[in-house]
Amino acid sequence: MTKYFSLLIAWGCLAILIIVPLAALFFVFNIDVFADLASQNLEIPIQLETVTPLQWYSFWLLSVCYLAIGLSGFYFLRLAFTNFAKGEFFNLNNSRNFRLFSIFLFLQALAKPLHHSVSTVLLTWNHDPGERLFSISLGNGEIEVLALAMLLWVMSDLLVKASKLETENKQFI
Repeated sequence: MTKYFSLLIAWGCLAILIIVPLAALFFVFNIDVFADLASQNLEIPIQLETVTPLQWYSFWLLSVCYLAIGLSGFYFLRLAFTNFAKGEFFNLNNSRNFRLFSIFLFLQALAKPLHHSVSTVLLTWNHDPGERLFSISLGNGEIEVLALAMLLWVMSDLLVKASKLETENKQFI
């Protein structure tokens, strides 16, 4: 069952690695659709009708850079679960892949408040003085992701130790 579940996760990661960049390409050519979607999901009190296309393109680029961090993590997560699906549970590659995933997860959790702050400045840049925003957002979600990243870092070390034990056990057989 673990092998099939691992294969499902690996395929899910691959789907994300394909769909998200394609969606980003779609949005760069349809910036109005991106602006409408962003307007619905932004939780900042701004005058969206005053945001220029250049600001939306800049926000799109900022968002793509933020998403690239997460996609990099999904790439390494996919590699680990592909190995799990093959029955390779305890090896140094899996440890390295989990460690890299945890690093990218950690970086994305740190980048989220920065992304939000730069976004508020960028989207209110053309507002009148006194109406421009600089907002910092840090919540439980970011702290939980940081904790998860640290937990995965420790798990990657456990995979190294388990790999050594597995190698030692094979020598006795």
